[in-house]
Amino acid sequence: MLVELGSTGGGAMRPSKILRLSLDLNQILNLNLLPHLRMNENQMLLPTMISFRRTQPLKNIFKREITFMRFVKLFLPTLSACLLSACAISHPPAAAQPNVLVILTDDQRWDAMSCAGHPFLKTPNIDRLAAEGARFSNMFVTTSLCSPSRASILSGRYARSHGVLNNFTEYPNDLPSYPRRLKEAGYETAYIGKWHMGEDNDAQRPGFDHWMSHRGQGNYFDNEFNIDGERRKIPGYYTTVVTEHAVGWLKQPHHKPWMLVVGQKAPHGGPIEPEPRFAHAFDNVRISRPPNADDYANPDKPAWLKEGYTTWHGGGGPLYGLKEYDRFVRTYLATLLSVDESVGRIYETLRASGQLDNTVVIFTSDNGFVLGEHGRVDKRTMYDESLRVPLLVRYPRLVRPGTIVDKMVLTLDLAPSILDICRTKPLQDIHGRSWKPLLAGNMRGWRTSFLYEYNYEKQFPYTPNVRGVRTDDWKLIRYPHGDGTPDRFKAELYDLRHDPLEQHNLIDDPRFAAKRIELAAALEKNSREAGPDRMPLYEGIFNVLPKF
Repeated sequence: MLVELGSTGGGAMRPSKILRLSLDLNQILNLNLLPHLRMNENQMLLPTMISFRRTQPLKNIFKREITFMRFVKLFLPTLSACLLSACAISHPPAAAQPNVLVILTDDQRWDAMSCAGHPFLKTPNIDRLAAEGARFSNMFVTTSLCSPSRASILSGRYARSHGVLNNFTEYPNDLPSYPRRLKEAGYETAYIGKWHMGEDNDAQRPGFDHWMSHRGQGNYFDNEFNIDGERRKIPGYYTTVVTEHAVGWLKQPHHKPWMLVVGQKAPHGGPIEPEPRFAHAFDNVRISRPPNADDYANPDKPAWLKEGYTTWHGGGGPLYGLKEYDRFVRTYLATLLSVDESVGRIYETLRASGQLDNTVVIFTSDNGFVLGEHGRVDKRTMYDESLRVPLLVRYPRLVRPGTIVDKMVLTLDLAPSILDICRTKPLQDIHGRSWKPLLAGNMRGWRTSFLYEYNYEKQFPYTPNVRGVRTDDWKLIRYPHGDGTPDRFKAELYDLRHDPLEQHNLIDDPRFAAKRIELAAALEKNSREAGPDRMPLYEGIFNVLPKF
């Protein structure tokens, strides 16, 4: 809307002085001017007047003119306020810093959402975030293991750099993170739910004003939480309890921008336990084994896959105690029905309180999850089922509804992206990059490859050391022994464009020798940039129960 104030002489309007203010229709409505304009639009034009013109056509609102005396009586006080704030309108201040909500699930693979094409799992509330925002279709973790991956999310660094190399290591107190940066910038910060860095420690961590978490993995039912220093066992299902607390916190008055992380336990296993009302949600759904389930036995695959087939993380093992494959898959997916409802409740709380559109809502997970592919379950491996996760971002000021970004983004990128959007001091010496430009369609200079690393665990002796590199179309996987001697297992090379299920290992095919050399160089480059590699010695695959 163009607002012109001036004077006329004679019978024609010749503005001697014109003040032009840019006002959108919402501002006009908020100033209560439109009703008066409608009432007076057919009255005479007097020497002193105000006219409202839209720079673009708008139905029923094209030009409004009112008499001076009527103008004085009706809304001179309102216009005076407009004039006093003219400079502010002409030069609007930067928008207030947004709130930040991160919903972090545990071990949710990228396609465990209906918006990603799942054939029968329906997640309407999660899907709404994608429809009203952006879905990153190629989001990957750099270490598919809970604590290292969570530390990468917080710090923007590879595991070898932040130092959390297993599930029993604390996040370093002196290592910067995006929550600490936001707190330093004046944000009110809270963490509610699963933290899982430091198996026996539930104490409040640096960077959070409010804390509700627990030791280690936590339990699906009747879990004990440390709430700002007070331990309480709270009856009920984990997802519901955490959601109730998050909703309560969001409803509290907040006098400055806030950041909240909601850490869900689902769909993590060991065991996997859905909410009772959803326990049989998929009983009538036929579950088929994936087409690459038996590839582990192929002679072109590394031998450790066959060695580990009957272990806790093998497709022929106890399947987290569920024993039957179809029951295993149904149970895993059923836990996400509660998560979807949680997303819906949190969304409605933000909407009802008027905070929704000023909140950057991020939905993601710390790891993927293998459901029988390659003769495996769980994660840890470098197959895409293990390292590809959801990433949805809703923030109307920045994200166009229905956006799909297909560039490779990483867990490392979450911290710098949040700080970039919030216009706060960036983290230093990190490996991640802000994906904010990608949301605007600026793909220039984006990464073409990334490093994957996993270290052998004595407590879970089912997977060797893994080092690899992934590009948009190719993947190279190695299994180093850890002492500098030659690898003990066959490497893997996959053409992802033509073999997305990673069924045909091309490592020994002479036609792809040049590609193998190219990817080996890329692996070396990414590894060097990530820093010194502290790799443990591989001690073998053992068919024993895990030591949680």
